[in-house]
Amino acid sequence: MMGLLYRAADRWRQRRYAANHGRIGEDMAHRLLRSRGCTVVARNYRTATGSGEIDLVIWDGGKLVFVEVKTRSSEKFGAPETAVDAEKRERVERAARDYARRAEIPWKNIRFDVVSVVLSKPPRVEWLRDVFS
Repeated sequence: MMGLLYRAADRWRQRRYAANHGRIGEDMAHRLLRSRGCTVVARNYRTATGSGEIDLVIWDGGKLVFVEVKTRSSEKFGAPETAVDAEKRERVERAARDYARRAEIPWKNIRFDVVSVVLSKPPRVEWLRDVFS
């Protein structure tokens, strides 16, 4: 029953947010992570200064994980995860430090992951763990 509701919601979102691949990809990543036993604690976390943003913050076992979601309509210009360059990593890490400080989580319990989404038929969603530190 829930699978049917998720598929219907996906179709509705794809029509409503046809040009917003990022939103669709984040929804798919959110669902994948929850199905793998993770607890999602925040979506689209932004620092107060606006210097960084994190797509998803999750608990995976004893680790607080900051997840960057990259979505592409195809792999014509390369895999989505290749778009996470040094500058993007720096912004994500800055936001992660802010979040961890506010939540009083030790840095040793932090991990950075990427979820790569290709909106092909059928969509491909891949979870890459511990991609940078």
